[in-house]
Amino acid sequence: MNLVVVSNRVARGKANEPMTGGLAAALLPVVEKSGAVWVGSSGRVRDGAQMEPIAEIEQLGEGALALLDLPAAHYAGYYEGFANSALWPALHSRSDLIRVSQDDYDSYREVNAFVARALLRFQKPDTLFWIQDYHFLSLGAELRRLGVKSPLGFFLHTPWPARGVIDSVPNHRDLVTAMLAYDLIGFQTEDDRENFTACVRADLGLQVRDGIVKSLHGRTRLAVFPIGIDADRFAQQAAKAVAHPDVSRLRRSLHGEKLAIGVDRLDYSKGLVNRINAFDRMWTMHPALLRTASLLQIATPSREAIEAYGQLQSEVARLVSDVNGRHGEADWTPIRYLNKGYGQSVLAGLYRSAQVGVVTPLHDGMNLVAKEYVAAQSPVDPGVLVLSKFAGAANELDAALLVNPHDIDGMARTIALALAMPLNERRMRYEILMAKLRRHSIQQWFADFLEALQDGDSAEIEPLPAPSAGFLAGRLASSSARYH
Repeated sequence: MNLVVVSNRVARGKANEPMTGGLAAALLPVVEKSGAVWVGSSGRVRDGAQMEPIAEIEQLGEGALALLDLPAAHYAGYYEGFANSALWPALHSRSDLIRVSQDDYDSYREVNAFVARALLRFQKPDTLFWIQDYHFLSLGAELRRLGVKSPLGFFLHTPWPARGVIDSVPNHRDLVTAMLAYDLIGFQTEDDRENFTACVRADLGLQVRDGIVKSLHGRTRLAVFPIGIDADRFAQQAAKAVAHPDVSRLRRSLHGEKLAIGVDRLDYSKGLVNRINAFDRMWTMHPALLRTASLLQIATPSREAIEAYGQLQSEVARLVSDVNGRHGEADWTPIRYLNKGYGQSVLAGLYRSAQVGVVTPLHDGMNLVAKEYVAAQSPVDPGVLVLSKFAGAANELDAALLVNPHDIDGMARTIALALAMPLNERRMRYEILMAKLRRHSIQQWFADFLEALQDGDSAEIEPLPAPSAGFLAGRLASSSARYH
């Protein structure tokens, strides 16, 4: 088997590279060991009307990393436009934040077509293509148009929302139709699969029986593959990381006080405003926790060119300042707020130093920070995970303290409960959670998906007809011919 994995973002395998959970951090260890080729964006763009998709190749453990410079003319519309100003808010049930134009959609499809051309370089008779996440919903259809008959798998790392929400995305029917070019589509949760199934039935008029959809592309299987982590490897990393200078300085600065930790990208889906309000409420409701419990909130800046993200960064910074001004003292800061990323080795040590992990997104596909926090804990004296019931991880990690992130008072009470939890209960919860992490590891996720993809029947797949008039009407005809 020759495996080609495709994602927009990649990890370079450097221990100090900033990573906050998520796709890149999850894929890195399995790609390094599997011998796969991992294709993704280099982070650079290039000009040129007839630019060729050239990849820069690097060694990555047993595998390889292929980095693509994407076309400058379409990158902004593809990435900041359609992917992150239409798809991302819709997939996280924030249709009120959708800001998109037809040009953005055209650019999204153009970049997907460009990447499809680049992938032809890696095709062999035994190739499997595994496409990752919302940046490349239409990539499978572009590969089929180029005559690729290899098995095509797709995994969605975000949620798939209810029909009424996805309907707010312009061209969503075209995209869902294009997605059915994949032989296998994987989701994080059963709810996500059911929402997608409802969309296929209502918007495309297609039947779904036993998780199989038949369309003009052939057969597509819809299945659930909750993503995991390498819990034992992360635990070993955390045990070593307590000696890291950043971690040692944090521990020395605590002077016996308890620490809660939140680690997130600065994104409206992560519930940062509600979380900070909950800590504010906790210190008001439980003044005995003043000076005895603090929050370390790491919020890595993200997508700063998008208006909603700039507004969120200002709002969170103002709120942290208000809370620290209200509850802080000259020698004590309630919330330590850091706008920078850390490598996985440092994060593991920071998690292990905190008595409470606070993972409270408003809506999340899985949220691997929750799993990393649990794995990082000392088995002798473990911390407590406070987890949003709207994170995909809540389906597995039910021994965590589950909260509704919209209930500020409820979160405040639960965080206080976590800080006061006795050792025997903490150990019991930790052991239950670790058993689940080991059972549903990243290696098992990887193996289960590939087994399902290899077992799939792609015999019915036929080359696609030419794009419909609704897709990039007229004016992209010449560039479509150029890319294909």
